[in-house]
Formats: sequence, structure tokens, C-alpha cells
Amino acid sequence: MRIIQQITDFKLEDRSAVAIGKFDGMHLGHRKLLDIVLEHKSKGLLAVIFTFEPSPEEFFAGTMRKGLMSKDEKRAAFEKMGIDVLIEFPMNKETASTEPERFITEYLVEKLNAAVIVAGTDISFGNKGAGDAALLKQMAEANKYRTQIIDKVTFEGKVISSTLVRKTVSLGDMESVTAFMGEPYQVSGVVSHGRRLGRQLGMPTANITPSPEKLLPPAGVYYSYAWLDGVKYKSISNVGCKPTVNNDDVMNVETYFYDFDEDIYGKEITVELLSFKRPETKFGGVDELKAQMQKDMNDGSEFHNIG
Repeated sequence: MRIIQQITDFKLEDRSAVAIGKFDGMHLGHRKLLDIVLEHKSKGLLAVIFTFEPSPEEFFAGTMRKGLMSKDEKRAAFEKMGIDVLIEFPMNKETASTEPERFITEYLVEKLNAAVIVAGTDISFGNKGAGDAALLKQMAEANKYRTQIIDKVTFEGKVISSTLVRKTVSLGDMESVTAFMGEPYQVSGVVSHGRRLGRQLGMPTANITPSPEKLLPPAGVYYSYAWLDGVKYKSISNVGCKPTVNNDDVMNVETYFYDFDEDIYGKEITVELLSFKRPETKFGGVDELKAQMQKDMNDGSEFHNIG
């Protein structure tokens, strides 16, 4: 996958199908847009994602907002799906003031050579967000592209949006998050050396420190799966700061793999958070912590139907 980032001077020679949006996560609505783009790819068009970096909300607020996916996670997801080109369009004072008509003709038509533009009904772009789905349709014929405007996706009567998914993650309702996203909520990172307390207690764990831009659910223990080298392992994870043994507030995800005991330091893993078990607790000492960890592991065995 080709990534074009932080520049406005680019040009695609081949005709393309472009999905435009914030793509601050990967819920069912996003997947519907991407499925359409990939369908056009099967007919010979380049599959292109046009998104913004930083997001318009972050740019105008002047602060970073934790997202459903880190930049690296988002890139990896797009590449895995088969996207050909990812545009991370720079949001700055100059680009934010681009008139929406010019945005369409200069960036989508001339630079991306768009034959098809796919967007949601709530799309906004250009100066003061004045560009919308109606303008994309209005300018289509004169600029020789087709539009596909996609209605909001609903689940059990709820309109799925990134705002809804973020709220649900923040509540720790991982089952609903899975339903809204079409897959479990994922956290990726490189396994690093921690205090090795789990190994000393006979319960070795893999510790990752998520990107600061990643939205995490409430601190606590979660039933999980862990992906390593393309293999999925049954696991149980602690999201939090490990208050019994740590004095800092750095959030980590610490995962115990069932039926696994290999040195994986320096390797990248992806943890899928399936269900909330209990909140993170500060215990009176290591013995209490060990007893609770053993109970968590036993409960995890039951959750995963490990005989």
C-alpha cells in the first residue's frame, strides 16, 4: 500500500475509486464504504482512502483526541483489506480554508483521478465544512466521476458512529463494541520488558504500552485473544497501571497466554478485548495479587472452554 502523507502535491495516473472520510476507527459504517471501494478495485480501479491528519476535530480544538485506532493500527488495517493508496491529507490553516468546489476539482478529480467517490451522508470538507454529499453529487457529471453516498448503518436501532463506539469503549462494554465494529476491539504493540513479576509468580505475561493516541477501555481485567505471528491464542489481559506494584500512571496492556511459554520480547502482538471481567484493584501485597491472578486465570479457562 502506498501512503501519501503530509503533502498536497501528489498525482495518481490510474483512475481510482476514492472513499473520503475521517476514518477515526473501523466500525460497520466504515466497512461498508471500504467494501464498495474494494468492489470497484475488482473492476480495475485503484482503491483509495482519503482521510485527514490530524482530524478536523483535533485541528480546530488544538488538542489530540484519543481514537479507536492509532495511526499504525489504521494503516495496517487498510493494507490488510487491500487498499492501494492511503492519503493522509494535512489539515492546516491553508488546507482547512480550501473552498469545497476547489477541493473536489483539485484534489479528488485532478490529483486522485477519481472515477468514483464514495462517502457517507454526513460527509463534510472544505472551508468551514461547507462541502457535503449534495455538492459531490452536483459536481459529478461535469467532472466525469460517479458518486455513491452511503446511508448510516444501524444495529438494533442504534445508528453506528465513531462517537457511539468511543462511548461504548469508555464504558467497557466490549461485546457491544464488537457488534458495532464487526470484530473485537484491538490493541497492538511491541512486547517490552516489565518488572517480570508475573514470571516470578509463575504466570508470565506479555506487556505492551499502547500508543498515547489510542483510546483504552476502563482499567481492569478482560477476557481476550492475542495474535502473535498470525496465530490466535486464548488469553486474559489486564488494562491499566498495575497499582499494586507500580507507582506511575502509564497505561499498559498485560496479557497472559494460555498453553504458551516462549520468549516473545520485541515481537508485536495484537490483543482483542472480548469481555470485561473486573476492575483493576490495588491489593494489600504480592500474595493477594497472586491469589487474584490465579482466580482470574481459572475464570479465563472457563470463559475460553479450556479443558
